[in-house]
Amino acid sequence: MKLLVSLLTAAALAAPLFSAFANEEKPAAVVAAKPDLVKGEASFTAVCAACHGADGNSGVPANPKLAQQHPQYLMKQLQEFKSGKRKNAIMAGFAGTLSDDDMRNIAYWVTAKKAKPGFAKDKELVALGERIYRGGIADRQIAACAGCHSPNGAGIPAQYPRLGGQHADYVAAQLTSFRDGGRSNSLQMTQVAAKLNDREIKAVADYVAGLH
Repeated sequence: MKLLVSLLTAAALAAPLFSAFANEEKPAAVVAAKPDLVKGEASFTAVCAACHGADGNSGVPANPKLAQQHPQYLMKQLQEFKSGKRKNAIMAGFAGTLSDDDMRNIAYWVTAKKAKPGFAKDKELVALGERIYRGGIADRQIAACAGCHSPNGAGIPAQYPRLGGQHADYVAAQLTSFRDGGRSNSLQMTQVAAKLNDREIKAVADYVAGLH
């Protein structure tokens, strides 16, 4: 009986210790900060609207549409403009004034805005662009764009950006920059763009503009 009591007492004393070790082994849950959309709108209006449109639908072909873009992608780009990983003197200046909370608020506010549809311009180029976007170029080991950005250009949230309806001029400029080394914040895109010539880049960009 004394032995049983001793064992039970020892077990009771040891329980909190085992419990503590068990809790240490479990990583603490990371609670994502909830975006403040009111602040997001205010920041977007003050910092972003002049170039990207009041609702994220840029009217300037050289400036990307941000409406409906995945917020995680937007946050990543702003952070990389700020750190210098993605080079752009104008965006570095704006991003440098933003905190992580500001970036989150802006990204979630603008992604809730509906993107205005775009359109393709060159029928011949569009046919080539569609072939590359949907099927790649097998003999040059160029993967289909649709594999990552989805057949309709919607992308994959938190992984690959939305492309459908984006300005052709902007898409072509980014592909060229990836190919020529001006933009280096995505190894995957650098490897793909390195294999594309100017006509193919223009064709893909034109096709993407009309996706919806």
